[in-house]
Amino acid sequence: MNRFCVSSGLLGILALAATIGAQEKTDADAPKAFTPEAALNLRSISDLQFSPDGARVAFVVAEPPKSDRRPRHIWLYDKKSGSVRQFTFSAKDESFPRWSPDGKQIAFLSNRDDQQQIYVMRADGGEAAAVTKGKRSVHSFAWSPDGKQIAFLAPNAKSEAEEKKDKDKDDAHVVDKDDKQPRLWLLTIATSETKALTDTRWEMSELAWLKTGGLVVSATDHPESDQETHRIFSISIPDGSRRQIFAPHGPFRELQVSPDGATVSYIGSRVDGPSPHDLMLLDIDKRATRNLTGASLDRAVTEHQWMKDGSMLALYADGFRNKLIRFTPDGMSTNPSNSPETNINAFAISENGDIVFAGQSATTPPELWLWDQKNPPQQLSHLNDSWKQFALSAPEFYKYKSFDGLPIEAALLRPAGADPKAKLPLITLIHGGPTGNWQDSIEVWGQLLAARGYAVFYPNIRGSTGYGQEFIEMNRGDWGGADFKDVMTGVKDLIDRGIADPTKLGIGGWSYGGYMAEWAVTQTNDFKAAVSGAGLSDLIAEYGTEEHPSYDEWFYGVPYESDSLVKYLNSSPFTQLKNAKRPTLILQGESDTTDPPGQSQELYRGLKHYGVETELVLYPREPHGLREEKHLVDRLNRMLAWYDAHLK
Repeated sequence: MNRFCVSSGLLGILALAATIGAQEKTDADAPKAFTPEAALNLRSISDLQFSPDGARVAFVVAEPPKSDRRPRHIWLYDKKSGSVRQFTFSAKDESFPRWSPDGKQIAFLSNRDDQQQIYVMRADGGEAAAVTKGKRSVHSFAWSPDGKQIAFLAPNAKSEAEEKKDKDKDDAHVVDKDDKQPRLWLLTIATSETKALTDTRWEMSELAWLKTGGLVVSATDHPESDQETHRIFSISIPDGSRRQIFAPHGPFRELQVSPDGATVSYIGSRVDGPSPHDLMLLDIDKRATRNLTGASLDRAVTEHQWMKDGSMLALYADGFRNKLIRFTPDGMSTNPSNSPETNINAFAISENGDIVFAGQSATTPPELWLWDQKNPPQQLSHLNDSWKQFALSAPEFYKYKSFDGLPIEAALLRPAGADPKAKLPLITLIHGGPTGNWQDSIEVWGQLLAARGYAVFYPNIRGSTGYGQEFIEMNRGDWGGADFKDVMTGVKDLIDRGIADPTKLGIGGWSYGGYMAEWAVTQTNDFKAAVSGAGLSDLIAEYGTEEHPSYDEWFYGVPYESDSLVKYLNSSPFTQLKNAKRPTLILQGESDTTDPPGQSQELYRGLKHYGVETELVLYPREPHGLREEKHLVDRLNRMLAWYDAHLK
């Protein structure tokens, strides 16, 4: 018998086995269902820091939520070996990695001992040692240029008497007066001696070392104020004497010092707000500032970094994408050639010009990338490879004209495999802010909805960042006005194009997005269901109870004056609740100080009064953004169930 001759029976068995094997392979390769539980399994990357020699990068990875928290750890990339590895492994959090000037050590913040302290660890591994202590948390820190000291911001630790009062529950608290503000401290590494450089009347929020050995800080002596009172000061070492350099108008952040020590850069407000937008340069000796990006760029800057030659690299928001721009020492700007195609969320640049960045898109999760500015970027990490098993919907980016002809950029998700001629149920999602924007990044609500058969509409309506300062100011004192018309015009456009089913429309969002969902159900019956997360129903009560009301004050003034009072009332959904008819799900963290729970409770009570179908879900312990694993899953499941119940 020919050894290659096989009986028909055996051929049948082999054919069946091959069919089964192929089926198993097909099933294994098929995309898995995208679920709320799966949606939480996403690692994020932030705070990228090159070592002084440019050979390594420290960065922070936020792990998927576990129980009541989302743990963060420090990771390292080594350029020589190409390895990406985890550097810290405690059961708590580690963040804010900073290399010592000689590159031999990494300092970081960790709450291993409940309070957040500074730890120092050899860069080649070993045990981390706490260099600060006490029952108070360190906010931030910076190594001195010579590596012999660390300046840090932290409040006073509780005294024994205060500890006893807490234990005895004799803990009455006088607002503002009894608050412990972050002070500026100086730690000498060799002796472990810690010295306070500022008194308790001052609140310190940022610091950076000057080349002269002193410090530059953001500080205020009116921490009780509800206005923007922080100014920029220089602090002498070791006596702590203070000199005001400049008083910016409006909020500012990210103080950095130029390589020659003559200039302080920061991201500041164009005029007085509502949020930091432009890259500013402050001449320390002349105490004069100039706007580097206002005229040449007019886009919101998110990060920046000085180079050794006095040039700068900055990241800015441009519509749905973040892009890099370089400024020469004389202020000329150029976009780097062959810029990365992926959306950049954070970056760092070495002295030799290597750029490392965290990049993602709406269908690819965050990973670490290296770019030498000559060749295409190289992906370094594979932290989120598990997401390859999901078939995510790719967005269609486009523009439409609003009611007044203003171009509005938007993105649209369609369900995978949807009939291009079929009208789809449509969910409109509004971003937070209003000085925020939708980006080309994974958005969990929308991907889950697309997986359930919905089309999802993401409009960057007027007030959004990424389109210039004037665009941001277009909804000043007019929330629920032209911005809402932008939304409705966009929905009508999708209906007219045969994409959206006008009988199956929903709306939702978080924070300002929640506000717009609430406003929508008081203005129109077009939406058959709404989901409001941490929204704002009463802007007057919001101003009186929220943390940091200066943001709302920029838009409306203070509600104690008649002209402003009318504007607050006219933009408050609770004044229009008699018009509401559509089912509204309300989601709220009980410990939210940004949009306090009373906002959602007031909305719920009003909707009940007028017989509107509504549910209020309160999440104990949760701040403005939910953190606990079970709460996050519950929120997503409730959102999906609400839309399914009312739109299908």
